[in-house]
Amino acid sequence: MPWAPHDTQLILSCVLGLVIIIVAISALKLAPFLSILVGTFAAGFAAGLPLEAVAGAFSKGAGALLGDVGIIIALGAMLGALMAESGAADRLVSTILDHSTPRTLPWMMALVAIIIGMPLFFEVGLVMMVPIIFVMARRSKQPILRIAIPALAGMTTLHALLPPHPGPLIAVSALHADLGLTLGLGLLVAIPAVILAGPLYGMWLSKRMHVVEPEEMSKLFSTQDDAAEPPGFAISLITILLPVVLMLGRTVAKLALKPETFAFDALNFLGEPLIALGLTVLFAIVALGWSRGMARDRVGGILRKSLPPIAALLLTIGAGGGLKQTLVIAGISGTIGKIAVGSHLPLILLAWLIAVALRQATGSATVATTTTAGIVAPVVAGLSTTHNSLMALAIGAGSVFFCHVNDAGFWMVREYFGLQLKQTVFVWSILQTIVSVVGLGLTLVLWGMLT
Repeated sequence: MPWAPHDTQLILSCVLGLVIIIVAISALKLAPFLSILVGTFAAGFAAGLPLEAVAGAFSKGAGALLGDVGIIIALGAMLGALMAESGAADRLVSTILDHSTPRTLPWMMALVAIIIGMPLFFEVGLVMMVPIIFVMARRSKQPILRIAIPALAGMTTLHALLPPHPGPLIAVSALHADLGLTLGLGLLVAIPAVILAGPLYGMWLSKRMHVVEPEEMSKLFSTQDDAAEPPGFAISLITILLPVVLMLGRTVAKLALKPETFAFDALNFLGEPLIALGLTVLFAIVALGWSRGMARDRVGGILRKSLPPIAALLLTIGAGGGLKQTLVIAGISGTIGKIAVGSHLPLILLAWLIAVALRQATGSATVATTTTAGIVAPVVAGLSTTHNSLMALAIGAGSVFFCHVNDAGFWMVREYFGLQLKQTVFVWSILQTIVSVVGLGLTLVLWGMLT
C-alpha cells in the first residue's frame, strides 16, 4: 500500500512519546513507571487513537508482559535471596574464584551466562544470574560492571540468535530454514559477539563508569552469617541448574518426542518457566533451608523480604509493555513494512534494517522478528536453506539493536543495578547494539563466502 499521511503521523507520534519519556525521567526526575504512562498517552493521542483505546491498550500490554515475566521475576528474586542468605551463591562464587584470576574472571562470567542462558528466556536467566553477579563483584572486589556486562552479553546474544529461544525459532519456521544449520551458524556468529560485547566492552566501560552497588539489592543478596557453614558445591550447583535442566528437557521433548505421549507431556509441563522456577524455589526451601536446620520463620522472612525491592521493577516493566502494545495497536508495524518495501537494499541488510526499525518502534524482539520474517519470507522462497538460516540470524541480530525505554530488559538492568538513564544506555543499549552490529557483519561475511 502507498505511503499515507497517517504513516507520517505514526512516526512522529513515536518520536514524541519517546522524547517525553526521556525528558520526564532524566530532567524532571519522575518515576519511570509514571513517565512511561504519560509518554504512552501522548504517543497514542498523537497517533489518533481515542484516549480510552490508549488506556485499554496500555492495560492489556502491561498485563500481558507482567503475566509473562512478572511472576518469573518474583520467583527469581525468592530463589536469589535463598541462595544468597544460605551461602549457596557464595559457595558457587568461591569455586569460580578458585579457578580464575582477576584477568580471566569476566571471561568466566560470560561462559557461565552462556551455559545458564542456553535454554532460558533472557528474563529468567537474568533473575538467576543477578545474585551470582552481586556476590561475585563483592567477593572479588571487582567493579560490578566488569562482572555484569559479560553475563548480560552472554544471555542476550543467545536470546537473539540461537534456537530454542522464541525469536530465532519463529524466524526459522517462517523462512523454512534448517534448525540445526541455523544453530551451528548461530554459534559462529554468537561467540565473537559475546566476546566483543561482554568481556572486552565490560573491561573498557568499567574503567570509565563507576557504578555503586544499589542499597536495596545489596541487602537482598547479602551473604549469610559467617558462623553458618554454607551448603556444599554440589547442592548449590544443582539448585541453580535445576530450572535450566527442566527447561532444556522441554526443548528436547518438542524436538525429539511425539506429542500427546506421557514423556512429552511430563517434560513439557516441568519445563514451563513458571513451573520450573516454582519447583526450584520449593527445592531450595528444603535443600538450602529446612534440611540445614534453618528455622521456618527465617526461611519465610527471606522469601517475604525478597519481594519489596522488585515492586518498582515490575511496575516499570509493565509500563514498557503498555507502551509497546499502544504503538502496535496504532499500526506502527505496517508503517515500518511500507518503508521496507519502498527501499532498494541488499536483501540481508534490508531484513536487518526492518527488524531494527520494528524493535525501535515496538520494544519487542518477538514482534520485530515475527513481522520481519513475514515481510521477507516471500522474497527468500528461492534461496538455499543456508541463506535462509543466515537471513534468520540477521533478523535476530536486528531485533536487539539499541534497545531503549520501551524494552523490558532496559528497565530490568536499570533497576537491578541502580543505574541512571544515561548509564543504562551505555550498559544495555550500546551492549546490545554491539551484538546487533557484529551479528550483521558476520552474517554478511558468511553470506558472501557462501554465494
